[in-house]
Amino acid sequence: MAAQRYFAGLSRNTFLLASASLFADISSEMLYPILPIFLTQTLKASGSVVGLVEGVAEATQNIVQGFSGSLSDKLQRRKPIALVGYLLAAVAKPLMGAATAWQGVMGGRFLDRLGTGTRSAPRDALIASSANEASRGRAFGLEGVGDNAGAFLGPLLAVLLLIVWHLDIHLIFYLAIIPGLFAFLMVLLVEERPVAVTAKSKIDVNPTRFPKAYWRYMLVTALFGIGNSSNAFLILQTKDMGASLTTTILIYAAFNLVAALISYPAGFLSDKLGRRNILALAFAIFLVTYLGFALTRNIALISLLFIFYGLYQGIFRSVGKALASDHVPPQLRASGVGWYNTVVGLSGLVASLIAGWLWDQAGHETVFFFGAAFAVVGGIALLTLVPGKLKA
Repeated sequence: MAAQRYFAGLSRNTFLLASASLFADISSEMLYPILPIFLTQTLKASGSVVGLVEGVAEATQNIVQGFSGSLSDKLQRRKPIALVGYLLAAVAKPLMGAATAWQGVMGGRFLDRLGTGTRSAPRDALIASSANEASRGRAFGLEGVGDNAGAFLGPLLAVLLLIVWHLDIHLIFYLAIIPGLFAFLMVLLVEERPVAVTAKSKIDVNPTRFPKAYWRYMLVTALFGIGNSSNAFLILQTKDMGASLTTTILIYAAFNLVAALISYPAGFLSDKLGRRNILALAFAIFLVTYLGFALTRNIALISLLFIFYGLYQGIFRSVGKALASDHVPPQLRASGVGWYNTVVGLSGLVASLIAGWLWDQAGHETVFFFGAAFAVVGGIALLTLVPGKLKA
C-alpha cells in the first residue's frame, strides 16, 4: 500500500516517456564522457574549443525548445513533434564519430542537440499531462529516473565497448544510434491526450502570455545558470588530476546513478514540501561541489565530489521543470517549460564560453570559483523572488 501511494497518480504514458528518456540517454551518455577526451586527445582541440562545442550544443538544444514548445501549443499536438526530435538525435550520433576535425564534431553535436531540443518541450508537456496536478513532481521525477539511469548505463556500456572489448572509439559513436531508435519506439507507443482549447492561428512567442511570477523564476534561472558551465569541465578536471579514462568514465557513471536515484524522491518531496525549498537545496549542493573542485587537487576527494554532484543534477532536472510548469496554464505548458529550457541553454552557453576562456587563460580552478559565485547569487534570488509556498 505504501508503494502504491508513492507511485499514485502516474499512468502508462508516464512510464513510456520515462523509458524513452532511459534509451535516449543511454545513446547520448555513451558518448558524453568520451567526447571531451575525443576532442582534446584524438582531434587535438583546446579547452576553449570544448567550451565552444558544448556551449553551442546546449544552447541549441534549449533555444529550440522554446520554439518547439510554442509550435506544440499552437498545434495542440505533442507526440509528432517529439517523434521528429527523437529520430534526429538518433541519426546524428554516427556523424560525430565520422568527424576528422573538431568542426565536424560540432556539426554532429549541433544536429544531435537540435533533435533533443525539438523533442524535449512537447515531451515535457506529455509528461505534465500524464499525471494529475498533485502528482506532477513525481511524473517529472520518474522521467528524471529514466534520464539519469540512462546516463548511468551509457558510460558503463562505453567502458564495455571501449576498454573490455577494445573497439575503436569511432565505433562507439556509430553504435549509439541503436538505443536512440528504441527511444523513438517508446514515444511511438504513447497515447496523446488532446487539450480542450482552441489552437491559435500563429506561433505566439509574446512574453506577456506568461505571468510575472514565471519571469521572476526565469531571472533566477538565468542568474544561477551563468555559472553553470558544461559538465565537460568536471570531466576534464577529473582527468587532469590523473584519473585514467576508465576511472573517469566510471566516476561519471556513478554521478549519473546518484542523479537517477534522487530524481523521483526529489519530485515526490517537492509535491509535499514545495518546489522552491527543494530547488534551494540543489543550489547549495552545486555550491559545495564547485568550491570543492576549486580548492582541492586530491583525486579521491574530487571523485567523491563529482558523485555528490549527482544529487544536484537529479534534483535540478526534475524540480526545476516542475516549478516552471506550475507557473503556466495547461494550454501553454509546452511553451512555458520550453522557454524555461531556453533560459537554461542561453545561460549555459554564456557559462561554457566563459569557462573555456578561464580554463585556458586564468587557471582551471577559476572555472569553479566563478560557478560557485553565481550559485550564491542565484540562491539569493531564488529565496527572494520565488514564493516558498507555490503549489502544483
